Amino acid sequence: MSIPHSGSPRADAVSFVQSFEEIAERYDLLLCDVWGVLHDGLKAFPAAGEALTRFREAGGRVVLVSNAPRPGDVVTRQLDQFGVPRTAYDDVRTSGDLTRAIVAGHGEKTFHHIGPERDLGLFRGLSGRPTSLAEAEYVVCTGLFDDETETAEHYAETLAAMRERDLPMICANPDLVVERGHQLIVCAGAIAAAYEDLGGRTVTPGKPHRPIYEAALALGSELLGRPVERSRVLGVGDAIRTDVAGGHGAGVHTMLVARGIHASELGAAHDRIDPDFAVRWAAGQDVSPTYVIHDLTWRRTQAS
Repeated sequence: MSIPHSGSPRADAVSFVQSFEEIAERYDLLLCDVWGVLHDGLKAFPAAGEALTRFREAGGRVVLVSNAPRPGDVVTRQLDQFGVPRTAYDDVRTSGDLTRAIVAGHGEKTFHHIGPERDLGLFRGLSGRPTSLAEAEYVVCTGLFDDETETAEHYAETLAAMRERDLPMICANPDLVVERGHQLIVCAGAIAAAYEDLGGRTVTPGKPHRPIYEAALALGSELLGRPVERSRVLGVGDAIRTDVAGGHGAGVHTMLVARGIHASELGAAHDRIDPDFAVRWAAGQDVSPTYVIHDLTWRRTQAS
C-alpha cells in the first residue's frame, strides 16, 4: 500500500501505519483533534502526548483543533486536569473561539442558549444578552442540557418553535457524538442536524467547516515563521465526518485514529484491528483519510 508524499489528498490511497514515527518527517504542522485522540473525556492517552511531544522536539508544530464549545484557554486548563502535557502542543483553536467571535459580532442582540450551565463562560464579557426563546433574536447551541439522559429528540418542541420564527442557530460544537470513557455522548451537532431537517438555518464554525481550519492554518504559519505548505500539513482525528472531511476540505492530508468513535466499526475497541480491513473500510467512506492508525503513538513496540 503506497503512501502519498505530497499533493492533494487522494481518496483511493489509504494506508495503514503502525506508528506516527513512520510518516512524521513528511509534515511540518499537525492540526490535531483533542477528544478521542489525546483523551477520552476522563483521562489522557499518554502515548498520544508523547507522540506529539516528539514531533515538536524534531521541529514540528502542533495546533490542537477542537469542536469544544469553550474558548481555547478553558480547553487548555481542562487538558491539564486530564494529564495532557503542554509539551504536546503549541496552541489551541476551538469552535468555541469562533462562536464567541460570531456572538461578539452580533453586538447587543439577544440570544437563547441551549446547553449546560458549564458552557456559560463562553459568553462572559460579551454585550449580547441571553434571554428566553420567546424574546431571542437568535439561538446559540453548545450542547444538551443533560447529555447523559437526553437525545436530540428531546428538543423537538423547542426546534419547532424556533423554526416557526425562523431563528438562526449558531452551533458551537458540530460533533454529533463524542466518547466519554466507554460511552458515546450526544453533542450539539445532533441538535443542529435536527433543526436543519426542519429547514432551520444554522451556522457551524467548527469542524468540518473551513473557518476553524483557516484560523488554525494561519496560526500554524505564525508558529513556523513562514507560509505553510498544505502538502506538509497533517490533520489528525478520530471522526470521518468532522476530522477527515474537514481536513480534506482544507486541502491537507489526514490520519484517522481508529480507537476513537469508529472503534466498533473498525474492530479497534479491544485492540483487534486488522490493517487490511481498516484500509478497505476507510476507502469505502464518503471521504477517506490518507492514513489509518490504531492510536496516536510515536513508536509501536512488540508489547503494544
